[in-house]
Amino acid sequence: MTAPIPVPIRVVLVDDQMLVRSGISGLLALTPDIRVVAEAADGAGALAVVAAARPDVLLLDIRMPQLSGIALLQQSAALLPPTILLTTFDDDEALLDGMRAGAKGFLLKDISLERLADGIRAVAAGATVFRPALTERTRSAYESSASAPLLREDGERLTARETEVLALMAAGFNNGEIATALGPSEGTIKNHVSSILAKLGVRDRVRAVLRGLELGHI
Repeated sequence: MTAPIPVPIRVVLVDDQMLVRSGISGLLALTPDIRVVAEAADGAGALAVVAAARPDVLLLDIRMPQLSGIALLQQSAALLPPTILLTTFDDDEALLDGMRAGAKGFLLKDISLERLADGIRAVAAGATVFRPALTERTRSAYESSASAPLLREDGERLTARETEVLALMAAGFNNGEIATALGPSEGTIKNHVSSILAKLGVRDRVRAVLRGLELGHI
């Protein structure tokens, strides 16, 4: 008996640059389980396209004329499917604004097809994907401590919320900024950070980020 053909994840892509849309659509056409079913050139037209195509995931450019991706989320999040914001550069403020508006993911446009496809699959399955490039703060810490040994090779599995906190730690946010983005108190975030350090077997935030990247948590 042949295995059933999986139902592809339906994606709507919204970006004001035609070449970007063509490039992303062409790449995703190489994945058998993901299908771009419709496109829009700006945020103003996205709602009608989403209503007609009924996608599982929305790929939404952050910066567009007339209506930005974040503004569209802020105005109409309840009418949109799980949304991944796309940007050409690492932007801490945009990441926080997108999370507050209800985005389920934040990806750079120059990531690999594999990571883009994995992000779409994760969001379609109900997870969140916040994977900006490392900011200068984290990169500097990485370079200064890269030779320091990590304490152990594996650790207890992180919860979904701890994974989100770790992703924001990787982006260079402090506990107060993480609390603002995710909603709970700063004390709760501090407890999450302590749990992350314990589970990953490390003694500080920098090593937690390094270990999280190595193990694929972020």
